[in-house]
Amino acid sequence: MERWKGRVALVTGASVGIGAAIARALVQHGMKVVGCARSVDKIEKLAAECESAGYTGTLVPYKCDVTSEEEILSMFSAIKTLHQGVDVCINNAGLAHPEPLLSGRTEFWRNMIDPGHSPRLQPGLLACLAASVTTQARFTASPAASVASTLKLLERSRLMSGHRVAPGSATHFYSATKFAVTALTEGLRQELREAKTHIRATSVSPGLVETEFAFRLFNSDPEKAAATYENLKCLKAEDLASAVVYILSAPLHVQIGDIQMRPTEQWT
Repeated sequence: MERWKGRVALVTGASVGIGAAIARALVQHGMKVVGCARSVDKIEKLAAECESAGYTGTLVPYKCDVTSEEEILSMFSAIKTLHQGVDVCINNAGLAHPEPLLSGRTEFWRNMIDPGHSPRLQPGLLACLAASVTTQARFTASPAASVASTLKLLERSRLMSGHRVAPGSATHFYSATKFAVTALTEGLRQELREAKTHIRATSVSPGLVETEFAFRLFNSDPEKAAATYENLKCLKAEDLASAVVYILSAPLHVQIGDIQMRPTEQWT
């Protein structure tokens, strides 16, 4: 990680869970991390904690709703002005609705995948379109990327939903959005290679990670949310942060295309 000291990383959804763990790890390794979320109170607290811990990097809170293309583009413009651009882009933000295929409500499906005719991206598109807009904004802001530059797509998946459809109707439509992210990441990798950018694209597909995610998914049934984590062995947010550090630590000539993660005893 020595070569990344002083470099700029953008982490979306950095206020809690996986995003916060990744932001902390990168700051600990000496990076300048721009952590964005719709509310920055928790990121400001995390930044103070990192400073108190004596980490060599810095965490810069930035208020941005990544469901808004306008706000994404404004954020990248500000980062370019203040920090000369982004070296590592980690698309982490996302959400889901527990809407089955046979009985789900159309408006919530649309919320997960269809931007409609509004210039504002719907929240569920964080898994697909927001990641694409963020990626494009980063590349447009610095098209002549150096060999050292790395572009990352971090994919949050329940039971690796981007690679398999897990039992449980509540997440079947959600799985479709995660499969889309997997396809987008591979398409991005091919385009970056064709453009000879030397930018690497990686997706990380974890199993169930114990964060606040289930409580947001089942926000009307906290007992069901808690049971989600109690009934299965879970990864920790720090496990995902370790994976990101591992990817960044790889030699420049190594392309890590996709990491699939689950607790050892669940790997079948």
